[in-house]
Amino acid sequence: MATWNDVRRIATSMPDVTERVREGVVDWRVKDKLFVWERPLRKTDIAALGASAPSGPILAARVPDLGAKEALLASDGSVYFTTPHFQGYPAILVRLEHIEVGELEELIVEAWHARARRR
Repeated sequence: MATWNDVRRIATSMPDVTERVREGVVDWRVKDKLFVWERPLRKTDIAALGASAPSGPILAARVPDLGAKEALLASDGSVYFTTPHFQGYPAILVRLEHIEVGELEELIVEAWHARARRR
């Protein structure tokens, strides 16, 4: 299963990536655009998720669009989830301890591409 060291290794291997720690929370950006980040659950998230709220480390990742988000949510509910805070926003939440490293790498690379592409 994946760890924060895996996230850091994969994210920082991509071009133009910077790592930032703010108030103890880590994020990775490409050209100052957030693409993956640590996302502890907030009280409102926990209230919305109820008994299904995970207790382990959570990664948030940008996805290309809402269709990609829905596909990930449908693919594996033990790994991917969302909260009302992210409704209508192209990002997915990941139970880091439940995702395989290879799948994590695909997710991070896709997140990087979603944010690094030229407009």
